[in-house]
Amino acid sequence: MKFAKALKIPKFASQISNTLLRGGVMVAPSLPREEIEMTDATPGRSATPLISMRNIHKRFGSLHALRGASLDVHAGEVVALVGDNGAGKSTMVKVMAGVHMATSGEYEFEGKPVTINSPTDAQKLGIQTVYQDLALCANLDAVQNLFLGRELTGSGLFGRRLRRAESEVKAREVLGRMRLGNLSLTRPVGAMSGGQRQNIAIARSILWTPKVVILDEPTAALSHSAAEQVGTLIRTLADQGLGIVVVSHDIHNFVVNATDRIEVMRLGANAASFKSSEVTGEQVVNAMVGGNEGVNLAG
Repeated sequence: MKFAKALKIPKFASQISNTLLRGGVMVAPSLPREEIEMTDATPGRSATPLISMRNIHKRFGSLHALRGASLDVHAGEVVALVGDNGAGKSTMVKVMAGVHMATSGEYEFEGKPVTINSPTDAQKLGIQTVYQDLALCANLDAVQNLFLGRELTGSGLFGRRLRRAESEVKAREVLGRMRLGNLSLTRPVGAMSGGQRQNIAIARSILWTPKVVILDEPTAALSHSAAEQVGTLIRTLADQGLGIVVVSHDIHNFVVNATDRIEVMRLGANAASFKSSEVTGEQVVNAMVGGNEGVNLAG
């Protein structure tokens, strides 16, 4: 991917010095961010993003969790949303997935304004979410987990029996699409490795032909080799035209190496935006904590 102009990282030193204390609570002004300018000629991405969130605010009573945050997700792109604990990244993806409704702001899907009141609304649009706990049943096999809650059944005339054979065929199709054709369909998920369970959870989201997949800490508690396999899988899905959003704390290994763009959040607002191939883990972490601007600009 090529960007029309270089990114400019905001001056954290001056921003942090302007942080105010109101009633004993730290309140930071919205951090300015230079937007990435896309053109129709940009390879791998369309001019119109799949998801465009602008000036999103979210309040939980007196807590102002999101302070004008923005995010675009294009087809064929892997976007990492990173930040320190309490930065607002989890709230941002929950607004995206319909778990929370934004207090204010603009949400567009494929260029059209939408209102998402629930996860069901998001799923109908083609937004699937894989949470950190994976929500798998350890005593069920891969096929049963893939269709959990959406089982293929026959007519009521014969007691609505499960259509196991058809389910296995569909499971093989989606696993083959993800290049996971050697994964056992009959082995209980509880007997699988952490990386295999993560693959099953991702496959379940892909089974329903989504347009955007949100992954919450997909490499948490995985070995380095398993994390690399997940990164390869995510790239495969992006190459097939899906928009991928990843929330991760694995900055130095996974985020920098497996994504296209990194959006940094801090205190509920956008802090910085990087092209993954042109940034180091140290620069990303520095932006997360509001460190010396010179580190951000270091080549």
